[in-house]
Amino acid sequence: MKSRILLSCALALPLMWAGAAANAAPPAVVDNSATVTPALQAAVAGSWRDPANVRRDPYRHPAQTLAFFGVQPTQTVLEITPGGGWYAEILAPYLRQRGHYIAAVVDPLAVAEGGGRDYQQRSRQSLEKKFAGNAALYDRSTVVAYDPAAPVFGAPGSADVVLTFRNVHNWRSAGQAEGMFAGFFRVLKPGGTLGVVEHRATADVPADDKSGYVGQAQVIAMAEAAGFKLAAQSGINANPRDTKDYPNGVWTLPPSNRHEPAEADRYQAIGESDRMTLRFVKPAH
Repeated sequence: MKSRILLSCALALPLMWAGAAANAAPPAVVDNSATVTPALQAAVAGSWRDPANVRRDPYRHPAQTLAFFGVQPTQTVLEITPGGGWYAEILAPYLRQRGHYIAAVVDPLAVAEGGGRDYQQRSRQSLEKKFAGNAALYDRSTVVAYDPAAPVFGAPGSADVVLTFRNVHNWRSAGQAEGMFAGFFRVLKPGGTLGVVEHRATADVPADDKSGYVGQAQVIAMAEAAGFKLAAQSGINANPRDTKDYPNGVWTLPPSNRHEPAEADRYQAIGESDRMTLRFVKPAH
């Protein structure tokens, strides 16, 4: 009951953001009906989670976010570019018995030498090491590699849910965003869900913008161009303290903290970025 009340309060945040923060985005349903189930809450509360990851829960709201996206333990869930596995620590155990967690990572061989290949290789190896080190959590999870210039994430219509957390700005700056959204559409089943969390700009930004923020209307437009329909938006990851005008962009804020040591208290008081949380659906027909 407590989880349900907290979620209802969080998702019922009035869209005071609908002007500047929502970036003049088209109106969308605000979903106040999602409920954090005991199974999902147990996965979030798991003792196996890295304490450093747990400390970020007040900013990322994982239980409420996944409930808003409608993730069920019986589904095939594809997470795009999971990094160090922050959400994998929750999703893999949650899906292990009856569903399937798939981590889609960039294929290092698809990246030019000197263009980030070493980084992508280290990232993939780190995630695979994490999975191999705890079979009780990750033995039924899968890692798939994709070429970001021509992404294929699996067989067409094979996933129930695709999730991406704070990645869209990278794809836009690399000229890959449209192809990524098209790949999400192909891999999802008809009626499937695309969940997007991204740093929210106050207005549209050019593709080569270096701030790390993206206009909400721009994200919606890219998804709709790929064939998706916007089903709902949530204020759960909104942050009205984020002024989005920092010298090092979003990376000035926690957890990156690219700022002078003397300004630590200022940026800690702001917290992590203001984020859009959008649920799209692939039409059933």
